[in-house]
Formats: sequence, structure tokens, C-alpha cells
Amino acid sequence: MAFGFIRVLFILISAVVGFQLGSAYQGYASVWGLIGAWIGVGTAFVIVFLEHILGRVSLRGLSAAVFGLLMALIVSSLLNGAIDLVPHLEPGTAASIKVILVLVLSYLGIVFTMRGRDEFNLVIPYIKFERQDQRDTLYLLDTSVIIDGRILDVCETRFIEGRLVVPRFVLKELQQVADSKDPLKRNRGRRGLDVLGKLRKASLLNVRIHEEDFPELPAVDEKLVKLAKLLGARVLTNDYNLNKVAELQGVTILNVNELANALKTVLLPGETMEVKLVKEGKEPNQAVGYLDDGTMVVVDQARRLLGNSVSIVVTSVLQTSAGRMVFGKLQTS
Repeated sequence: MAFGFIRVLFILISAVVGFQLGSAYQGYASVWGLIGAWIGVGTAFVIVFLEHILGRVSLRGLSAAVFGLLMALIVSSLLNGAIDLVPHLEPGTAASIKVILVLVLSYLGIVFTMRGRDEFNLVIPYIKFERQDQRDTLYLLDTSVIIDGRILDVCETRFIEGRLVVPRFVLKELQQVADSKDPLKRNRGRRGLDVLGKLRKASLLNVRIHEEDFPELPAVDEKLVKLAKLLGARVLTNDYNLNKVAELQGVTILNVNELANALKTVLLPGETMEVKLVKEGKEPNQAVGYLDDGTMVVVDQARRLLGNSVSIVVTSVLQTSAGRMVFGKLQTS
């Protein structure tokens, strides 16, 4: 709405300026005032159209193009000075060479810097005038860790300090999940949006939306890894595949599932504990219970005690990719 108002105002002002310039040519009573107004309106429309086209270019890409153009102009200026030193060169020929040189170098400078814009960190987000030893650590959030929701609890305990960054393409994917026709996906997406809202409202957290996108990359995970490398950020996720792909490319990954497994209670064979048996096990006479952290406990010869809380002795602990499993037997008095 604000941009539309500014554009309309710009077109009206251009019409007035065009009318004033046209009238100044042969007086206010002449037709040149109207011609100037129409020229002003046409010029304004062309400028607005160019602004709309340039709006699709990222700020990083635009800054890279400007940098390339400036470098090309500097180099062409030096070369033009060298051309003036060539003896017996006609002024018309020298001028033509200079114009061609400027055009060629400007084109090459813009193209090369646009292709390598990711290496030109001219527009670095989150730069502040502050002491260098107090620079914030950046954490990129992916869709899975936002939907999971445990990152909110982790951040509120202050184990993670720094700045949380949500890329715009991650937010877009989250909105697509929330708009899904599948009820399960829709509920997960809405939960993720709720978690993100709580993260942004938390007074202890600094959450920002990052606008950078990489249209040439189709997958969100690829964009996330590239943005992490570009910003020197860490990625918060619970996606196993993203975990492996990012590690291969040298990106630091913080996996919430690995953190949860690391914080589970350490149990050693011979220790005793209380557990409530809730279902039958796979083997005959086995019963299964769960600890508060979700760890599965398998108890031998305890099927008859389903629904009861029993004391057991730990016999072994098995760590699997899915989590930790505890095996035990009933404690005998």
C-alpha cells in the first residue's frame, strides 16, 4: 500500500514537472505544457517499471553489480589515460576507443561480479558498530526444528546465546505446510507457526527474518546450507539427512535430537529403578515401560504385572539410532 502511494505520487509530480518544463518552452498557454506533462508521465511509468524489475533482484546481487560497475569505470579511466598517451592518434578514433572500452569493461564487470556475488560480501546482514569480540553467533532454523518446538525450551534455558535467523524460504515452506490439505501436515505447520511466534515474542531471544534467497537452488536444504556458509552461521535442525549433507560441506550442525539423547539419564548395569509397565514386549513374558525422557525399558518375566509400577535391576543398556533402550529384570527382595 505504501509503495503504491509513493509510485502514484511520483507519477503526479513527474507530470507537474513535465508541464512546468514544457510551459517554460513557449509559455503556459501553449500546447507544450500538455506535451511536457505526458512526457513526464511516460518517463515516470518507465522508471516505475524498471524499479519493479529491479525489485526482483536481491540486494546482494544489486550491490555486486554496482561494485562491478565501479571497478570497471576505475579500470577504464586508467586505460583511457593510457590511450591519450598514444602518439599520432586522431581525437575521433581515441574517443571511439574510449567509449567501446567503457562499455565492454562495464558489461564484463557487472556479469562477473553478479556470477560471483556470493563471494562479494558487500551487504553483510546483522553488521553493527560494536566491539568485534562481542559479535553475535548466528543460528539458522530449519523447518523441522521449528515444527518440533523443543528449540523454544532450549533457548529459554539460555544454553544457546546469539541470534536466531529464520530464512524467508524456510518461512515460506512452513506456511505451505500449514496450508496443506492433509490434516496432519496442516496441524504440524500451524504448530510451527505458533512456535515461531513464541520465539519472536520471547524477551530473551533475538529472532530475525532473513530475506536472502537462491532461486537457482530447488531444495530448501541446499539453500539453507549455502546461506549458512555465506553467513558463517550454525544450523539448528533435527533432520538427519540435512545433518549429514551439511557436515560434508563444512557447516556446523546442532541437532536437537542428539542433544536430547545426550541429556537422557545415564544408567549402568546393576542400578535399580522404578518404572510403570504399560504394554507387552515382543518376546514371551516381556513387559515394556517408559522413563520420563521417553527411554524404553524392557523387563523380562514381567508381563503379569502390566499396569503396575515395579522395581527393576538394570541388566544392560543399548544405544540405537532411534534412541536408548534399557533392559532389566524384576528386583527380588
